[in-house]
Amino acid sequence: MKRKKQKAVIGWREWAGLPDLGVISIKAKIDTGARTSALHAHNLVEEETEDGRWARFVVQPLQRRRFPAIACRARVVERRRILSSNGQAERRPVIRTRLQLGPSLYEIELTLTNRDEMGFRMLIGRKALKRRFLVDPGLSYLTTSDSEVAWPAA
Repeated sequence: MKRKKQKAVIGWREWAGLPDLGVISIKAKIDTGARTSALHAHNLVEEETEDGRWARFVVQPLQRRRFPAIACRARVVERRRILSSNGQAERRPVIRTRLQLGPSLYEIELTLTNRDEMGFRMLIGRKALKRRFLVDPGLSYLTTSDSEVAWPAA
């Protein structure tokens, strides 16, 4: 009989990394109600080049802080209509990048949007969690402790 691989348990919020974008750590809300993951993209500009559509943006991983500010560039794989939590439809650019969640490192799709008014700069949706994790909504920061996450002082 084939044995199923044990899934890691994560909490309703976790520290995540986006190594391809240079983001060491960012607090992310784990949202099984959202299909797609989203990232706060400050100063988002899309541009068409000979090798496709690209997005330039700044990631400010610490909520209510302007620094650190990480300049990013990523290929836009598509534009998708997303229904936000307040019921508003928005067409957002979608990028593919690697997500670091604890010891797991794998590629996900992220929509880029302004999340300034939201409690978290990143939201990890169920498509990025599927077949990898079990979510315990009563727990937080199971993959990395706050003491392991460090950004240089601005």
